[in-house]
Amino acid sequence: MYQILVIEDDEDIQKILKNYLCGNGYGVVLAGDGVEGIHKFHEHTCDLVLLDVMLPKIDGFGVLELIRRESEVPVMMLTALEEEEYQIRGLDLKADDYITKPFSVQVLLRKIAAVLRRANRDAGQEQIVYKNLRLDPAGHHVYVGQENGDITEPELTQKEFELLHVLLINKGIVLTRQKLLNLVWGEDYFGEERIVDTHIKNLRKKLGPGCISTIRGVGYRIDKENKNQSYH
Repeated sequence: MYQILVIEDDEDIQKILKNYLCGNGYGVVLAGDGVEGIHKFHEHTCDLVLLDVMLPKIDGFGVLELIRRESEVPVMMLTALEEEEYQIRGLDLKADDYITKPFSVQVLLRKIAAVLRRANRDAGQEQIVYKNLRLDPAGHHVYVGQENGDITEPELTQKEFELLHVLLINKGIVLTRQKLLNLVWGEDYFGEERIVDTHIKNLRKKLGPGCISTIRGVGYRIDKENKNQSYH
């Protein structure tokens, strides 16, 4: 699950954005002014920032300038200022997009998805997103989205991480214990097959129920997402 930092002083817009973003599979962190926005940016791991321009304490341009001093995280600016000079200023400060109010939430959601895809492709990342999970193989992180929009990062052992990775890249395929042993522990491992069961049990405790299915008498599987649902 991707996490989005929304820096917006209008509480009504905050609520609308949070409802739509959470409803479309994103985690959300909210900030009501520029100072709080910078604080939340340092406090949380964010994949994208939705940044209002007209903010109290520090305006959006100032916030963007501070973010760019330390990070290339995608930033999309939201503003009622339609003048070309403001858009040019935002883009010169390396904003990834500039969206004027009022805006279509559906268009915004598609722009967010496009910016995230582009950012991950440009960074050479091959992160795996599944329902409320996001696995980052390069950084060796697993993030779990909660219903309230928060993101947690459970501590996985090396084998738990590798086991989850193997199951995710083989979504919809039942993997036997022996197959999992070969892929994760190596073909020269001669220990008990039940070690797989122990690690699956630990993963379920850390990730929550409903992620890994047991196929009795065969093995384990992570189901493919419902194609009618939208996950980002």
